[in-house]
Amino acid sequence: MGLQSAMSTALTGLTAAETTIDVVGNNLANSNTVGFKGSEANFATQFLQTQSLGSGPTAGSGGTNPRQIGLGTLVAEITPDFNQGTIEISSNPMDLAIQGDGFFITQGGQGEQLFTRNGIFKLNSDNEIVSITGNRLLGYGIDDQFQVQTTTLVPIQIPIGSAAVAQATQNVYLEGTLSPTGDLSDTAEIIQTGVLGDALYTAPPTGTALALSSAPDVTATAGAGSATGGGLTGGTTYLYRVVFADGTVPPLPDVSNTEGTASANVTFALGALDDTIDLSNVPTDATGNYSRRHIYRSNDGGTTFNYLGQIGDNVTTTYNDVLSDAAAAANPTLDTSLLNGSYSYYVTFFNSLTGIESRPTPVIGPQTAAAARIQLRSIPIDGSGQWDRRRVYRNLATDDSTFYRVAEISDNLATTFTDSASDVTVAATPQIDLDGAKITDATLLTSILRRDGATYNPVFQQGTLSFVGKKGGRSLTAKELTVDATTNVQELYSFMADSMGIRSVPGPDPLNPIPDGDPDPAVTLNPGGRVTAGQIRLVGNNGVDNALDIGLSGMTLTTAAGSSTINMPFSSAQAATGESAVGDFIAYDTLGIPLAVRVTTVLESRDATSTTYRWFADAGENDPSTGVDIAVGTGLMSFDGEGNFVSATESTVSIQRENVSSASPLEFDLDFSQLSGLQTDNSSLAISRQDGAGAGVLTSYIVGEDGAISGVFSNGMTRALGQIRLARFANPAGLEQKGENMYRAGVNSGLPLQGDPGQQGIGSIIAGATELSNTDVGSNLIDLILASTMYRGNTRVITTAQQMLDELLSLRR
Repeated sequence: MGLQSAMSTALTGLTAAETTIDVVGNNLANSNTVGFKGSEANFATQFLQTQSLGSGPTAGSGGTNPRQIGLGTLVAEITPDFNQGTIEISSNPMDLAIQGDGFFITQGGQGEQLFTRNGIFKLNSDNEIVSITGNRLLGYGIDDQFQVQTTTLVPIQIPIGSAAVAQATQNVYLEGTLSPTGDLSDTAEIIQTGVLGDALYTAPPTGTALALSSAPDVTATAGAGSATGGGLTGGTTYLYRVVFADGTVPPLPDVSNTEGTASANVTFALGALDDTIDLSNVPTDATGNYSRRHIYRSNDGGTTFNYLGQIGDNVTTTYNDVLSDAAAAANPTLDTSLLNGSYSYYVTFFNSLTGIESRPTPVIGPQTAAAARIQLRSIPIDGSGQWDRRRVYRNLATDDSTFYRVAEISDNLATTFTDSASDVTVAATPQIDLDGAKITDATLLTSILRRDGATYNPVFQQGTLSFVGKKGGRSLTAKELTVDATTNVQELYSFMADSMGIRSVPGPDPLNPIPDGDPDPAVTLNPGGRVTAGQIRLVGNNGVDNALDIGLSGMTLTTAAGSSTINMPFSSAQAATGESAVGDFIAYDTLGIPLAVRVTTVLESRDATSTTYRWFADAGENDPSTGVDIAVGTGLMSFDGEGNFVSATESTVSIQRENVSSASPLEFDLDFSQLSGLQTDNSSLAISRQDGAGAGVLTSYIVGEDGAISGVFSNGMTRALGQIRLARFANPAGLEQKGENMYRAGVNSGLPLQGDPGQQGIGSIIAGATELSNTDVGSNLIDLILASTMYRGNTRVITTAQQMLDELLSLRR
């Protein structure tokens, strides 16, 4: 029994030595393994053979101790050493080291949680952080707004080159000097078109001709007296004249527009007893231009001729005169005026109820007259029902460029007109308006006409109008208006006013209304668009840098046939005045879309104690739900007597983003506090900085000691990418090693306590570093020597026991 037990006991020693060598060998093998924790084999005595339990002291004996023979050793535990390894700086920013207690949490192949101290990490093809053995690093992820989601652990992703981020502008900081000594901005720029016509109103067509009116030939005309109960005075000598006439047959002649040149005198001496004269061979109009003849008579030797009556056709050649001298004297007298000069004419349509007059015919003539009258033939008749009268205009013999009204034909039937009015008479009448019926707010754009000399050209067609205005000499953002069959002038000038950022009165702040554009309090000149006397007029806001302008190529119309420039030039009717300054900057919406913003400041008022400037903000990319308004803010700012900024009535810019997917409106504040109100020769305004940023992609990232992963984007912004979580155990030595530097919670490790690095007793993270193996090579080599000595010693015990057994067996011989 004894020798056999000695061999068994020695065998346990051999086993213990082998275990020690295994543990030491593993420690030395992993002396360069990052995060490796060395282990130590600890032993305990195995079973004991008790020969005596001993006895206590008695009166006759001092007592004996137990007699027990050990039966060997056993491996009580193999204990990992979780003491901190040396931290070594690494060239890889993805390397992480834990300073203190704790483990990285990773995901195993079956989705289970595994723990490691090895902080060598890399990115896989899905931009996930993984260990060198392919386990995903777990932590808190982020949502689409880069907010850390502290709910469940997920694989952490670092989307280098793919993630993008933008920062909406929230604050803009201005600097500069706004002088208090310049001219007050109390006058607005006014620009306007020429007079524009409305093609909706018809114009007389061409076809009117001119001809000289010849005098009737009365050489064959004769008279015969008789006593038939007429009213003439016997024994009197009468003189007659015949005049060709046209038009209707009124009771009395319409001498203003129907009579041609009067004939020579026809003299007849009435007998003493006669009271009637019968004229024979009264001439007819061989040209057919006149339809009747007027007969005039004089009884005073030709000084005055009075109307007698008319022959209502162009056939009859006789006329019976029975009218008394008294009755004739009550009738109109003969107009003997004649024209001498070269004359041209225009004809227009006119509506006596609305007062609207059409554009004229093309110029008719010229026709030269020498002591004659001029007849207009084939005067057009209105067939549209828009007009009830026609007007005839003529130049003067001494001025062929100015036309005056000769007559207004009050019916819509006459097609001829005979002109005999003297230049003196005509010069006192109204001049012609060659532009004709003018546009109003309701005029369709496709009906607008622009006169170029004697030519009337349409301005618009249906299509897309691209408009680029200027303010303060700086071009604004192009805006588009769809021109269709219903688009009118009011829509056009409202579109242009909005496209140029004109603020109307009183503005968004009734307590501090926007002033009108005329310094005279008695004159109201509100900013905006309107039609004035057929001209499209735009009134800007006050100040030189708010001055409006539209270049010759500022309006382009695109139709199915191509693109063309709208020929509707604007000219300045009033120049803007006043001290002002301009600053431009780029703001960003929530999608990182850059928005050009212009801030214009104008000197609005000053008194003995303060100076007040008004600011206007324009954004060409302002995108309201309807319309194209670029005005995005206005307000007042005041400075005290020392030039210090005091206050502002409003400081918020609001840019609408209704037709894009970014948040709307984009609102940000203007910070005026760094502006100065001191005197300078020229006011200045600049934007020192703003806190927005356009879209940028992730270019790098950093890991903080608290495990927070922050991404750095190409636009300079930093955003959270995730949060590394660590775990610690009450008894880390109780963890179950899974290989590949991985541990799993064991039955005696306790549950993992998760937390952020640096909290709840968990160590912190050092980025760009690794924790080296904590293997103590020297100590393990000594353990190896001791284990080998132990092994050899135990083998000697077995050898000795074997020799003793051999001696025992030899006794039989």
